[in-house]
Amino acid sequence: MHILVVEDDVRLAEALARILEDNGYTVDTVHDGQAGIDYGSAGIYDVIILDVMLPKADGFTVAQSLRREHVSTPILLLTARDATADKITGLDSGADDYMTKPFSPAELMAHLRALTRRQGDVVFETITAGDLTLDLESMVLTCGDASISLSQKEFAIARILLGSPGAVVSKEALISRAWGPDSTASGNNAEAYISFLRKKIDHVGSTARIETIRSVGYRFAEGPDGSARATGRDA
Repeated sequence: MHILVVEDDVRLAEALARILEDNGYTVDTVHDGQAGIDYGSAGIYDVIILDVMLPKADGFTVAQSLRREHVSTPILLLTARDATADKITGLDSGADDYMTKPFSPAELMAHLRALTRRQGDVVFETITAGDLTLDLESMVLTCGDASISLSQKEFAIARILLGSPGAVVSKEALISRAWGPDSTASGNNAEAYISFLRKKIDHVGSTARIETIRSVGYRFAEGPDGSARATGRDA
């Protein structure tokens, strides 16, 4: 499960990431509201943990922006304010749940378990784009009767590109999302894994393709006409 933590207190963000990673989650952390919107709108996360007091855009604004973009990812709002009005504002902004700081690791995990149990109403376990289906649990890519397993990085890249078919994803954004915002991965790493993924897409007989947009990045296209539409929660 992939979680986005949006928290401007770097030490707290790191502590949250450690707790989550110790419990088997994959975590990305960003430290301002605009980055929360940019990352959250990619649709690749299973839960977003969102602080209220953020620079550039507060948590209420982030939640509203994501919901306007039809991002249905469950949002757990973190607030240092215990006022009922703030909680109501957060829920009305589109958050699914809230926790008041300070909180214990056990409380955090309980809230996440509750959120993921609710996902049955809104979350699909696959992304379908063109003639390809990506299983989010097994990391298997399928086209018709053919299927192939992806490595973790191939899966991360496929999830980003298939989740936003037709959209151009810059090389920098792809590296940040697939390797993490603090990664030292280079453009050569991205190019290598794009090449691996293309070969696997060809292997299963798909008509889809990953296009290179020169000097910009990459785009997933369904087939010869370049059109694509994804279905599933991550779309």
